[in-house]
Amino acid sequence: MSSSISKTLLQIMEAEYNDDKPSVAMRHALQKTDIQQAAGVQEAMGGLQSYFSIDIRTLPATNQQRTGRCWIFSALNMLREKTAKDLKLDRFEFSQNYTAFWDKLEKSNFFLESVLELRDRPWDDRTLSWINSQGIGDGGQWDMFTAITKKYGLVPKDAMPETYASSNTRTLTSLMNRRLRRFAADIKEVNDKTEQKAMKERCLSEIYGMLCTSFGVPPKTFDFEYVDKDNQYHCVRDLTPSSFYEQFVGINLDDYVSLIHSPRVETPYYRLYTVKYLGNVKGTPVRYLNVPLDELKKAVLCQLKDNTVVWFGCDCGKFGNRQEGYWAPEAFDFEAVFEVDFSISKEKALHTGESAMNHAMLFTGVNLVDGVPTKWKIENSWGDKIAREGYFVGSDVWFDRYVYQAVVDKKYLSDEALAILDEKLIELEPWDPMGTLA
Repeated sequence: MSSSISKTLLQIMEAEYNDDKPSVAMRHALQKTDIQQAAGVQEAMGGLQSYFSIDIRTLPATNQQRTGRCWIFSALNMLREKTAKDLKLDRFEFSQNYTAFWDKLEKSNFFLESVLELRDRPWDDRTLSWINSQGIGDGGQWDMFTAITKKYGLVPKDAMPETYASSNTRTLTSLMNRRLRRFAADIKEVNDKTEQKAMKERCLSEIYGMLCTSFGVPPKTFDFEYVDKDNQYHCVRDLTPSSFYEQFVGINLDDYVSLIHSPRVETPYYRLYTVKYLGNVKGTPVRYLNVPLDELKKAVLCQLKDNTVVWFGCDCGKFGNRQEGYWAPEAFDFEAVFEVDFSISKEKALHTGESAMNHAMLFTGVNLVDGVPTKWKIENSWGDKIAREGYFVGSDVWFDRYVYQAVVDKKYLSDEALAILDEKLIELEPWDPMGTLA
């Protein structure tokens, strides 16, 4: 039986609180103190210093600015390490703007195709409602990066530098979604297939124009100029984005597998999953291989030991300090501040919406004690003016609780995992927590 808060219950709660002297003292302290600072555990700081037994030398941190392009920045930062090493470069970036341009155009086409497919459903249909409410955004997934790169190639940052709009995407994204949703509304009134196709192509053409005006026109050909560590000038002329990738990157993206850790009863381990209506390039589904945490962590360690950084997805909103540069549950004692038990399992956090993947970064190092990881070095894309010149430390406790995905070369997988890479994909609903975007 439901009931409102009674006067009697309220009096009991008030009396209990007023008799709790530590809570009253903490209330006084929090008048002038941030909750996170009050909860800080000084004793944990010694284990969060930037010393690692495996520490891959990597390029300076990049800055995604006021955008949600972390997945693009992290993926490009992963690929640039090989290019920079091959060309003997101290600094180098691929054009994040170029990749984001095509991602937004492909996402727009994906949206248009999805609402066309569902146009006969009522407005309150959960799937149609979900697609319309989500629209398109900056976020993405590793397989979405792979799809864009394989179709459009890459270019160096000089060939398509940032614009104000590419570094501050909120207004443009909002306007794009307004136009896309207008199509979703208008198309319900049109039954003629030819007219539907014309309406879709007209909308997509307008979206393309908006992107060109805001982000710039993607180059079809360009010259690649650079000066190496020996102060030698180089110039390769008349490259295309695809020939540039083949000549200066050359990594086979098909060799990489997206592992996830989803400890839920509805997502058994050693199965391949996809999420309905999640993607950018139509016809290229997002693929996840769900494995136990130990296997995911072992694969990450193997790749780091081979001097190769690891793209990963996590919940960056829990137990972190942006300025000092760490994520560590053991560094915060919120239970002591409020005398409340906040513990929740990873499975229940996913079920209740308490946690989900929301950010992508790179593992670039790890500290091992007797072969067991204690902390992880993380390359972020929030610029080099915060944390440790843009690099963070994640404790192993944080890894276990809040890392949900890691992309590794399939050669690091167990035989059991390799055996199921060609199995049929199991579809998860669009609102499944594994469908959240980094």
